[in-house]
Amino acid sequence: MATERGIVTRVTPTAAWVKTVRSEACAHCEARGQCNVVGNGEEVEVETLNPAGAGIGDRVVITFETGSFLKANFLLYVLPILMMIAGALAGQRFAPAAGIDESAAAVIGSLLLFLPTMVFVRYRANRLARNDAYRPKITRVLRRQ
Repeated sequence: MATERGIVTRVTPTAAWVKTVRSEACAHCEARGQCNVVGNGEEVEVETLNPAGAGIGDRVVITFETGSFLKANFLLYVLPILMMIAGALAGQRFAPAAGIDESAAAVIGSLLLFLPTMVFVRYRANRLARNDAYRPKITRVLRRQ
């Protein structure tokens, strides 16, 4: 479980925005440009769930489940590549029976599996984005304002 400390800057009935310092983990993360983090400098603002009932100005601890993070990364990065490889291998295998060039069949096969996989990934990612297990949350209030 990844944890960070920060200060609550905004609160709505369903979420809270926490200002925190971009950690060492963010610097090496491949998804740093696509995550829910707002800001380009050292300080960033993260949209979180607020089960702890934190208010504006409170110092808090936010957490993100690493298991959920790994599942999302597999879905976004690994699955499409595996499907492209499987499609290329299938195309190459069936090329002689179809009477076409193996390289062309590999390209066609990889695209035939890659494109539906991307539609699936988009659909699944949108569903996961609504799941609270895939969102950071405030787990503890360190100091109330």
